[in-house]
This record gives sequence, C-alpha cells and structure tokens, in this order.
Amino acid sequence: MIAPEKTAEIVGGPKMVGVEVRSGFDLARAVRRGLPVGAAQHVLDSGRLTPAEMDKVVLPRRTLANRRKIGTLTAEQSDRLIRAARLLAHAEETFGSTEKAGLWLRRPTKALGGERPLDLLDTEEGAREVEVLLGRIGHGIAA
Repeated sequence: MIAPEKTAEIVGGPKMVGVEVRSGFDLARAVRRGLPVGAAQHVLDSGRLTPAEMDKVVLPRRTLANRRKIGTLTAEQSDRLIRAARLLAHAEETFGSTEKAGLWLRRPTKALGGERPLDLLDTEEGAREVEVLLGRIGHGIAA
C-alpha cells in the first residue's frame, strides 16, 4: 500500500492539497472538499500525465478549463485525480523512477489483457487490477 503522503506529493504536496497529509483520512477530507485545479495542473506540469491522458483518466480538457474559473475540482474529479496519483506513486515506487514508471504505465501488458495500465485508471476496478499487478511486481512474483 502506498503512503498517502506520496500520493499527495504527486498532486503538489500539502500546499496544494490544503492540509498536511498524514493518513488516508486527510486525503479523503481533501477530496470531499475538492482539490484545487492546480493539483491537476501540477500532474500535467510534472509530465506524469499528458493532456490526452488527463482527458481519459481524470477529466476532459474543456471541463478542466471551466473548473479553472471556479478554482476547485468537484469531489468526483478530485477522487479520480487522487486515484491516478496513487497509482502513479505506486508505479514510481515499484520501478524506482518516474521515467521507468511512465514507460511501464504506457506499455500494453499481457497480465492486464494486453491493455496499457494507464488506460485502466479510468475505473476503480481497472485501477485495482493495476495496483494488484504492481504489488506482484514489487514482491518479485512473475506478472
């Protein structure tokens, strides 16, 4: 299981989340409140997701542009962003670098039915499958 602090760092850390993240409860409260639009922008600026990937996994560009006027994401959009951030953090921890994690996330994988792990992050069940596979890889179990 990935530490909530690492997930928070992917979206810009405590300053962006609005609280010091010490537990999953802290993240849950921030998600319910709605993360700042800057959290999604931080993920884009870091290169962890491309605009097209953000479109598919978190929210469409047009919606993101509209949310900029409001300043915050909805709870549902925030939840999708945190789900993606958690899996990005897990992949980075498993593979030891942002670059290696990015390569793995974008390559079709037999263990996921030939799909790219990143493409499965748009649903909770898909994200769980990716998380299970990352756990297996991290423990040295053939994937």
